[in-house]
Amino acid sequence: MSVGALRSSVVEPDASDLLARARAIAALARERAQQTETDRRVSNDMIERMRQADLFRVMQPRAYGGFEYGFEVFAQIVAAIASGCGSTGWVYGLLASHQWLIACFSQAAQDEVWQDPSALAAGTYAPVARAVAAEGGYRLSGTGSFCSGCDNAQWQLLGGMIPQPDGAATPGFFLLRSGDCTIEDNWRTMGLAGTGSKNIVARDAFVPAHRTLTFSELADATAPGMRATSNPLYRQSFLAVLPITIVSPVLGMAEGALADFLTMASVRTTRGAVAGGNRRMAELTTVQLRLAEASASIDAARLLMFRDLAEAFETAARGDAISMDVRLRNRRDQAFCVRLLVGAIDALFLAAGGQGLFLEQPLQRAWRDAHAAASHISLNWDATGSMYGQFMLGLEPKGQY
Repeated sequence: MSVGALRSSVVEPDASDLLARARAIAALARERAQQTETDRRVSNDMIERMRQADLFRVMQPRAYGGFEYGFEVFAQIVAAIASGCGSTGWVYGLLASHQWLIACFSQAAQDEVWQDPSALAAGTYAPVARAVAAEGGYRLSGTGSFCSGCDNAQWQLLGGMIPQPDGAATPGFFLLRSGDCTIEDNWRTMGLAGTGSKNIVARDAFVPAHRTLTFSELADATAPGMRATSNPLYRQSFLAVLPITIVSPVLGMAEGALADFLTMASVRTTRGAVAGGNRRMAELTTVQLRLAEASASIDAARLLMFRDLAEAFETAARGDAISMDVRLRNRRDQAFCVRLLVGAIDALFLAAGGQGLFLEQPLQRAWRDAHAAASHISLNWDATGSMYGQFMLGLEPKGQY
C-alpha cells in the first residue's frame, strides 16, 4: 500500500489493515528522518497522513468516531512506525495514547475535546503546575517539560497539584486548549531530536473542574470515564498499561536497527587489517554473536510487553481490580524491556564499526534515540527496579505504580 493511497475509512478497518498502513507510514518516515531531526518536530504533513490513515482512532471511543482497539494493537502500530523513525513513532504513540487518557475524563471533557473528532492532545506528566480554586474550576500556572508532539496538538495535558476541599492538593492532570498556554521552544537534543518535546507554559489559565483528573483515580481505575464504560479497555490501571506508549517505540527502534544491520552485514566486506580485512562481515563470529544477542533481547522484550498487556486486559475484563504485585511487576517490566532493547541496539551499533557512525545510517539514529528514550524517568531502571525490589523484600515501594 502506498502512503499516497491512505485515506480515512468508511468502515472500521481491522487490526491487520491498520498495521499495514503504519508500515507504509514508517517507510515515508524513514525517508524523512533526517529532516524531522533538523526540524526538531514531526511535520504537520506526517501527522495528517497518520490521521487520514485512521491511526489516531485506534483507542478513541466509538462514541466519538474511534475503534476501541486495545493496547496490544496500539503497541504494534507504534513499533511499526518507530522502526522507520524513532521520533515519529514516539510522537504518534503519545498523541494516540492520549485518546485513551481523555476517555478516562468526564463525559463533559470528552464532549469538549471531540467536538472535533480529529482533535489530538499532547501532555507532560510531572505534577509541577500549581492551581488555586476559582468559580467553576481553577486558575493554573506552571511550566511542564518534555511535552512531545505539542506542536501537533489542539489540547495539552499539564500535570499539576489539584486543590482539594480540605485545603490539601493532590497530583493529577489539567486539560487545556493549546491556545490557553504557550510553547517554549527549548528542544535541542542528541536523541529523539524530532519529537518537539518542548516546554508548555500556563500563566493564570482557567481550567474548569470537569477538565481535571487525579492520578489516584487513574491508578485505581475509578476515574469518571472509567466508571462510565463497560469496555475493559478503559478500566485498566493507568501505570500498568499506559507506559507501553514509550516502551513500544524502543521496540520498533530495535527491530528497525536489526533489519538495517542485516542489510548492511549481508553485503559488506570488512577493510580493517586488525579485524580480518577483506572478509565478508557475515562470516565474522563476533558479528554472528551480536546478531543472536540482539534478536534474543528483542524477542524477550516483546514477550514481556505483550504478556503484561494481555494479563492487565484480562483482569479488567473479569471486573477484578489489578493487584499491587501485578502493577509493580508491569512497571518493572516496562523499564526492563527498554533495558533489553537498548542492549540489543548497543550490540548492533558496536558490531557495525565505523560505517555505523555516518548520519545517513539509520543505525546511529536508532542508537541515539533509544538511549534518549531510556533516560525517561518512567523507564529508569535504577528507580523502577529498586521499587520492585523493595516490594519483594516487604518494604513500602517508593515510586509510581
